[in-house]
Amino acid sequence: MRNETGRLFAGILIIGLGLLFLLGSLDQVDVGQFIGDYWPLFLIFVGIWHMVSSNFRNLGGGLILIAIGGFFLLANLDLLPYSAWRLLWPAAIIAVGLWVIFRPRFRGVPGETPKVTQDDLGAFVMFWGSDHIVKSQAFRGGKATAMFGGIDIDLRDAKLAGGEATLDLTAMFGGIEVKAPLDWNVVVDSHALLGGVDNKHRGKAGGESTATLYVKATALFGGIDIKD
Repeated sequence: MRNETGRLFAGILIIGLGLLFLLGSLDQVDVGQFIGDYWPLFLIFVGIWHMVSSNFRNLGGGLILIAIGGFFLLANLDLLPYSAWRLLWPAAIIAVGLWVIFRPRFRGVPGETPKVTQDDLGAFVMFWGSDHIVKSQAFRGGKATAMFGGIDIDLRDAKLAGGEATLDLTAMFGGIEVKAPLDWNVVVDSHALLGGVDNKHRGKAGGESTATLYVKATALFGGIDIKD
């Protein structure tokens, strides 16, 4: 679904640019002026694509992009008072904070997932980096937050208590990398705003999973990678 939607939106964008330059060549449109006034439409376009490609399951990032694009579009068309510019960045920061607080609950599997515990992993870095090699034979999960820094979490020598655990990961202008054993099943629920969450965990080919790791991943201008 995401790949098909991405091709559709990319095709529409290319066709639109082609038509714009064609009209410019025919002296029907001032291309420079048009782009200068209407470039926020690109943000609105990307926001719509973000929502459609996620089947409208992840609305936060798309709505914020649409709101930012709409603000700049109205400003470029002189439909906003000058004082409105002073409100943009505080309003954007508040919007991101609300999105973090009220983002949808875990959607990876039906029913309840294991509660995040505080005893096994609690990592927070800012303008720094940290490595965590977990060898617990009864790992119960935890939380990790990277702000302008990086966190590496190696779980390849660990075992999960009761066969399942939950990791709650947040990367803001930073990055988090998680390494999990091949024989684990990794279920990822991600929310990204101008960032990315990449699940590269392959799993054990032809074998049954011995445990399930649930990952709740939020990336704001950052990246989260899960791999073997």
